[in-house]
Amino acid sequence: MRTEQRLMIDSMTLADACAKIELILSDVDGVMTDGGVRLIDDGRHMVTFHIRDGMGVRLWRESGKKFGIISGRDVEAVRRRAADLHLDYARLGILDKLPVVKAIAGELGLSLEQICFVGDDLLDLSPIRAVGLGVAVADAVEEVRLAARYTTSVPGGEAPVREIIELILKNTGRWEEAVRRYGG
Repeated sequence: MRTEQRLMIDSMTLADACAKIELILSDVDGVMTDGGVRLIDDGRHMVTFHIRDGMGVRLWRESGKKFGIISGRDVEAVRRRAADLHLDYARLGILDKLPVVKAIAGELGLSLEQICFVGDDLLDLSPIRAVGLGVAVADAVEEVRLAARYTTSVPGGEAPVREIIELILKNTGRWEEAVRRYGG
């Protein structure tokens, strides 16, 4: 199914929805990772991130926009990845995500309509429903996919964040500029 066909935002077009987005907030486990939890013998967590999500975040931030994560778990591996990516926001150990989304929006002077939230599980339902562009990854639980206004073509851990960033940049005429910075 074509991207334009998968996105249904009331009577808005894909470009209209994308044009409003100033901030992308994402869950981590099951979105930026495959959702697996690997424990090392000493109890530490090992988490695998997709490198293209990282490049996508870089492209997004270079376009002058903000990016952050809101995760239900608080593990050191996620803190390290957030620092590596120079994220604008990293809120970990958050079970009720919508108040945090609203607080970040208030801090930036944004409406919820100017936010994209990417998730995969029940903790992500309320922010997905509340923001301007609620996104589910392809393997999200059914309730999240039904609540989302867009579903990625790839599952969590397979660069869905990069897909969303490319989607927004392409639909707002900023993709070519982003690619040019890298010799394209």
